[in-house]
Amino acid sequence: MLAALASPLLFAGDATTAYRDPAAIYHKGYIYLFFTYLKTGSSGMAFSRVAWMRSRDLKNWSKLRVITPMDKNLEYGSPGDIVRYDNQWVLCLQTYPRPSGEKYGNQNSRIWTMRSTDLVNWSKPELLMVKGPDVPVVEMGRMIDPYLLQDKDAPQKWWCFFKQHGMSISWSTDLKTWTLAGSVAAGENPCVIVDKNEYVLFDSPPNGIDVKRSPDLIHWTDEGILTLGQAQWPWAQGRLTAACILDLRTEPRTGKALMFFHGSRYPETDPRGGFDNFASIGVAWSDDLHHWSWPGASPKDV
Repeated sequence: MLAALASPLLFAGDATTAYRDPAAIYHKGYIYLFFTYLKTGSSGMAFSRVAWMRSRDLKNWSKLRVITPMDKNLEYGSPGDIVRYDNQWVLCLQTYPRPSGEKYGNQNSRIWTMRSTDLVNWSKPELLMVKGPDVPVVEMGRMIDPYLLQDKDAPQKWWCFFKQHGMSISWSTDLKTWTLAGSVAAGENPCVIVDKNEYVLFDSPPNGIDVKRSPDLIHWTDEGILTLGQAQWPWAQGRLTAACILDLRTEPRTGKALMFFHGSRYPETDPRGGFDNFASIGVAWSDDLHHWSWPGASPKDV
């Protein structure tokens, strides 16, 4: 499958379109890729929604399907991941309100979950009260970029990572009642997987993909920042960020850990765009989560 890819670029943004914040799940031979879908209309205003496509080979994709409304007071985006719980799929995501055309989400940005039985039809979003049921919504503070993770040692326990005061972490046993547990000095867009009985956190600094490891979600070791082939990719010159890891190393047809990420053609402060437009989704892969390759990579790149 990967050998047939001619380019790491999967979905290319343009002057009116951005694809950001990928989140992936593998089910029944398909890779489902969820992402923030930004589209600028004739009014010149960009709207953010969550959409998905699926593929068996990363070359041929289904029609784009949008699962959240178009509303500047909500601006859904940043799907974190999709987990299996209580015989349902659970997707976490954010709202990023920009009612007056602001560049970034305001203080009412919050995190949510949606549920599905088939990965196609999704429930209405439900607010994640990650600071506990007694903390009023207005006092929760700005929070974005959720990610759900089942504990590697206690499977009845779930963790939610989200961007606030570094990377905050809460836990729950039912994905509804949460307890705030602390924070990690990290960037945004968390993705956490288990490898060799350790947690591996991928997060987003100002540029690149930061990697940390921990045995317990408390003590973390920095492993450096990945920029992959950014220097050779015109579509990612502004910023490379928001990695999602889909670990298919035990799946015979793929046999790799896949990294989906987005790259911006221009820096976010560039007047030509790079946030609401000209953002594209790419792919890379690895056997060990340390050395990464992609279509067209040379030995010196990896």
